[in-house]
Amino acid sequence: MTQKVPKPIIRKIVNSPYLDLFGALLVFSACIFRDFHQTIYFNGAIQFNIPNEALLDHFAKGAFPLGILSTIGAVFSLLSTRLIGKQKNSGNFIGILTTINSGVIDFMFGNASAIITYPITFIIHNFTFFKWAKGTKIRERDNFYYLILVVGLILGFILVFLGANIFGGRTDIVFLISVSIIFGLSLGANFSTAFKYEETWFSWVIYNIVQLFKNTLQMNIANIAKYIFYLFNAAVTLVDWKVNRDAPIPARA
Repeated sequence: MTQKVPKPIIRKIVNSPYLDLFGALLVFSACIFRDFHQTIYFNGAIQFNIPNEALLDHFAKGAFPLGILSTIGAVFSLLSTRLIGKQKNSGNFIGILTTINSGVIDFMFGNASAIITYPITFIIHNFTFFKWAKGTKIRERDNFYYLILVVGLILGFILVFLGANIFGGRTDIVFLISVSIIFGLSLGANFSTAFKYEETWFSWVIYNIVQLFKNTLQMNIANIAKYIFYLFNAAVTLVDWKVNRDAPIPARA
């Protein structure tokens, strides 16, 4: 007997390929409209608004294509999140790759602690990929879920402040606190994703709100657009995982 989907409309929204396309186009269009692709890292500093005709010349001289890679990374990171929401393990694999790209970019935007934090995220993504490959099902929150969240936040503050003291970079307190909260939330959310806790997407809702604040401080236009979409996606997926859980995608009429 086929399991009935309690909220088929929500499930269809979560699994909609059109929403994937809209999100990807939203991020890409925002980057191009704000000329973010013209951002480079050259001679030890971020340089904005490099004319298109001068980009190749700068690249030939060793400039790092910060804006272009950030745009590409933002699109694929969005697609990774969408696939994870659909409970597809391919999203975790893409997440492994985008973590490397995001870590380099975050470091160049002043987050020196990325040297410590992103390798941990990379390990968690790998753990999630192999755990999902064994057939993990959505589960209700328990005491271990709350432990994950608390430990994630504590480690977030410890590692970010430790990284700033060791490697330098931006050390203003508002920036470090926001990065600590973001990394702590992502640790808990990523690890709870590995176990498919139904409340995982509530953690991502909070995470995306804080990310909007952080990326506004960094003036990372690509990520601002991305996290607005992420906030909507996390809210819809939260309902889907809590209500529809592991029920199959409703068949088309």
